[in-house]
Amino acid sequence: MINIALPKGRLGEVVYQILEKAGYPCPSIREENRKLVFENREAGVRYFWVKPSDVAIYVERAAADIGIAGRDILLEYQPEVYELADLGVGQCRMCVASQIGFRDRRDQTLRVATKFPKIAKNYYSTLSRDIDIIKLHGSIELAPLLGLSDVIVDIVETGKTLMENDLEIRETIVPISARLIANKVSYKFNYDEITRLCRQVDALCRERAGREGEKSQ
Repeated sequence: MINIALPKGRLGEVVYQILEKAGYPCPSIREENRKLVFENREAGVRYFWVKPSDVAIYVERAAADIGIAGRDILLEYQPEVYELADLGVGQCRMCVASQIGFRDRRDQTLRVATKFPKIAKNYYSTLSRDIDIIKLHGSIELAPLLGLSDVIVDIVETGKTLMENDLEIRETIVPISARLIANKVSYKFNYDEITRLCRQVDALCRERAGREGEKSQ
């Protein structure tokens, strides 16, 4: 049995559809219930729903053989896992944003509100910028509006929330998308099956991206 950690929410549902097409179906996962673990012994697969930020922990500590985690989580927590493929889904950006018209005075410490202190610190260290990190867990956009911070570092998908709160993107730090990751020991002992799954999923994701690209033209 391959144990797969899926992130709860829309991303996990999209990834499951891809895994299903790749030959790893589990019909019970589509049933209306509150179960968290689902398995299909015939297909040799067991799925479980996990909070997105916890997927890498389950994989790193071998509770799951493989999982799907956003690049933001991998950059922030740097878990000891193998990153096997960029699935090209769940695409967004890690950005710096501020109130419209804000001017950064480099003679002062820049106050940065974020859920991702490591990413923010690493980014500003490349700019040799002195910063004060303010870690928050929700409503990051509120921080500059109330004078708690000068800028925020957060995930941006459409930018609509920023615009509605009179904020603007200043810089894009890094593009974000879902990644297929594997536990290092599981990868070694289940190499053939995991690499086969990875190839099939990667091919389906590329095909999906190609169709979406044609639609956008």
